[in-house]
Amino acid sequence: MKHALLALGLLLAGGPVLGQPLTLEQALASVAEAHPDLRVAEADHAMALAERDLAGARGDWNLNLEAGLRRAKPTLGPDAVSDNSLRLNARKSLYDFGRTALAEQAAASVLAAREATLLDIRSRRRLEIMSRFFDVLLADLQFAADNEFMAVAYVNLDNARHRLEVGQMAAADLAQIEDGYQDWLLKRNASQLRQRISRAQLAAAMNRSGQLSADLADPVLAENDRPVPEYEALLPVLRANNPRLAAMRAQLEGAAQRIEAVRADKSPALDLELEGADYSREASTRDSVKAGVVLTWPLYTGRRVDARMALEQAQFQRLQAESEKLAMDLEQVLLENWLEISELQHTVRTAAKKHSDYRDLALERARGQYEVELKTNLGDSMAATMAAKLRERKTEYQLALAYARLEALLGRPVENGGAGNKGQIQ
Repeated sequence: MKHALLALGLLLAGGPVLGQPLTLEQALASVAEAHPDLRVAEADHAMALAERDLAGARGDWNLNLEAGLRRAKPTLGPDAVSDNSLRLNARKSLYDFGRTALAEQAAASVLAAREATLLDIRSRRRLEIMSRFFDVLLADLQFAADNEFMAVAYVNLDNARHRLEVGQMAAADLAQIEDGYQDWLLKRNASQLRQRISRAQLAAAMNRSGQLSADLADPVLAENDRPVPEYEALLPVLRANNPRLAAMRAQLEGAAQRIEAVRADKSPALDLELEGADYSREASTRDSVKAGVVLTWPLYTGRRVDARMALEQAQFQRLQAESEKLAMDLEQVLLENWLEISELQHTVRTAAKKHSDYRDLALERARGQYEVELKTNLGDSMAATMAAKLRERKTEYQLALAYARLEALLGRPVENGGAGNKGQIQ
């Protein structure tokens, strides 16, 4: 009944509703779909592949066909004659003193950086979907709690109106109770709107904009009970495996190789050249077939090479500074994430569980008192119990997200958000 009413509310708010319960594993499976963030990263990866192929093609054969239609007047002879030609020229680099090899290495480094970035984008997408999935579950719990509190406030208001009619309550007291009811009504309506908004955000994160899920399956989150290693043990794993750091290292390697490639522009180049030709007018200085080795040595390049060298060195220094800053930021993020997991596991979770247990006992006592008509606070106890449930589940969701962020920081894919997994971070 609850889910039917929710689906009806979502339909009235606008947007189609999917009937089947959505699991966290199904939501995370949408990571492979063509989300814009993923498509941008994949396009960058394809560009890096093309740049690598382009760098490797510098040593390929160059084959050119040249045809010319000319009229010429010989030195000896009164009339102009045809001087047409057809030439086929082939040229290939034999040795360029490291230019091609360095360009290939730089392109390979860029490709490695793009692959690491692609892994990071996928991990970020998984974290986004997990966060949006939990937002929907929390929005449903919040609505249920606020709706219960509003119902209690309405019952109190209705009772107060009857008491006013029989002269047992002043109008000012009734106004105060009605003001409290209006506050709960506003909170309840805001919670209902949040249900719609959170579902739209989840659909967008899954690249299924407009396809809203009425019912979400609450995951077990068995991985929340696993121990977490000490911070000092996680630091070397972060430095070695974090995809953003790996991408930055690859960019630094590529920048260093580009510097060497620019430096090699002052070195000579050795090419093999083959040519076959045919001419309409024969001459003693013309050859039908030629083959040779050509040495090209740049004696003076002006300021072009020096300027490019300065540019590449400045870019390398900037990447170096960015790499050091990124390492510092990620180590701080790791520490905060590690402390969050410790606090959630050992303090926040325990407090939420104790509070939930207390509210369960208080609800049982309220039921007993209601049955013997000692008190009429059963509605208050039920609402408080639902609020305690919300607090307990919110803690579990926060813990699951913290573990998922830790996995992403350590360069490990976030598969199903810890729902039903069995493992240990090492």
